[in-house]
Amino acid sequence: MFCFQCQETAKNVACTVKGVCGKDEDTSNLMDVLVYGLKGVSVLARRKKTAGDSVTPEGRLIMKSLFATITNANFDRERIIELIFETLEVKQELLERYGNRRGDTSGGGGADGTQAEGLPRVATWSAESEADLYAIVPEAAVTAESDEDARSVKEFMIYGLKGLSAYGHHAWVLGYEDEGLYARLVDLLATTAEDHDIDTLLERLVETGRACADTMALLDRANTETYGNPEISEVNLGVRNNPGILISGHDLKDMEELLRQTEGTGVDVYTHSEMLPANYYPAFKQYDHFVGNYGNAWWKQNTEFAAFNGPILMTTNCITPVRDSYRDRIFTTGMAGYPGVPHIPEREDGAEKDFSEIIELAKRCDPPEELETGTITGGFAHAQLAALADMVIDAVQTGAIRKFVVMAGCDGRMKSREYYSEVAKQLPEDTVILTAGCAKYRYNKLDLGDIGGIPRVLDAGQCNDSYSLAVIAMKLQEILGAEDINDLPIDFDVAWYEQKAVCVLLALLALGFKGVRIGPTLPAFLSQRVAEKIISAFDLKGITDVESDVAAIAGV
Repeated sequence: MFCFQCQETAKNVACTVKGVCGKDEDTSNLMDVLVYGLKGVSVLARRKKTAGDSVTPEGRLIMKSLFATITNANFDRERIIELIFETLEVKQELLERYGNRRGDTSGGGGADGTQAEGLPRVATWSAESEADLYAIVPEAAVTAESDEDARSVKEFMIYGLKGLSAYGHHAWVLGYEDEGLYARLVDLLATTAEDHDIDTLLERLVETGRACADTMALLDRANTETYGNPEISEVNLGVRNNPGILISGHDLKDMEELLRQTEGTGVDVYTHSEMLPANYYPAFKQYDHFVGNYGNAWWKQNTEFAAFNGPILMTTNCITPVRDSYRDRIFTTGMAGYPGVPHIPEREDGAEKDFSEIIELAKRCDPPEELETGTITGGFAHAQLAALADMVIDAVQTGAIRKFVVMAGCDGRMKSREYYSEVAKQLPEDTVILTAGCAKYRYNKLDLGDIGGIPRVLDAGQCNDSYSLAVIAMKLQEILGAEDINDLPIDFDVAWYEQKAVCVLLALLALGFKGVRIGPTLPAFLSQRVAEKIISAFDLKGITDVESDVAAIAGV
């Protein structure tokens, strides 16, 4: 096992015995094998594209499978094995048709690679049993790439593509797909199976960022055209005296179907963590039994799930190792999974997922224990801020707002993340925080006041909605007439944890934003040379201490 894809990786080097996230060595190794197989699919699918054929089926496979490997999404080794064999089946079909170097689509690429001219081993490897999967572990491991710098950029690309796949999968579920995007996913993943010099790989890394930005734009369109533009909303933090279901994760389609199926049952629905922004969408506000948000960021689920008393539905990441206190009432669906936890199957033939088992269990459970009372305000996505543009621009031009600080991204367990709470508290009163993602839980319940009626924390939504922050910046650039987007009164102090945050970071860099500050640490997967090149090209920064960073952000 060698895994350094998340911010909490052991000693900021790598998890080599067991993941800090709770992932065991076996599952980690199998995920490496799955990614190895997907690289092979991408190499062959690129040949398929060259032959003029659509790679949408392969793009979908890569997308859902990479999604299953992101941090805290799927701990279920059996489901990872299923995805591996599905990948190998697709790869074999591609190999038989596109395996010949000359592009002869009549066949000729054997599973052992003997007739697959010019193809790397990654494209010809096959397996008939689980034993074959473990035999490939050394070759599939992250450390199999001996060049540290090449490995660094390739893993950076792969983690960005994992985040892209999560966002793209959410759009796909809502019926929004882009064949060109699938082709780019195939091409970029295939690059990681090839030998290239560092400068070429860094160019491909920027291309990955562009694909990330386009995927996030597609998801933004999917969400808003399906459920309406998020609105400024006061979200209830208390509870009612009915049994309830707690829904966590990011999948709005699951949210929609759960609300519809619980209507009139006497069961209330609450959001947790990254599902909080569902409270901002007009389509969901019609449901009287949609109560509000319960709890905080994902890493507090161990105590908050126990207190909820009712069933919990995990629609995506971030699930943590399941405790006995709620083991008999937690369910997964989509690409989430955990050993021994019931899994709600995918939709078939256009029908909804069946949440009846969860609903019936909820009816037998006590109402949730109250954790807090009051409300929080959110819903400041790009369309809502556009409606407030005159007020915001006036505040900027009169000096009432001197600086916007983007504090988006992820939360996590480390004590060092208290940095973000302290930054929020110490930022001058003429600064406004733009946020998206669960990083908001470090400061969204602080009483930071407002500026002329504009709250000092503007929550755009999930990490999925981080694209809104880029759109807001680009609209400000247009309105204020700034020649360069980096001339705007905007600074970035972003918290990262997993691969969706890597996707967001790459998107920001590809869109031209410079001077982005990330923390609590720089990624462990950045080699010294690669880190130096990226810092030089994009002025990427690590966080330091609260006082110094606040002074730099505020320009004092």
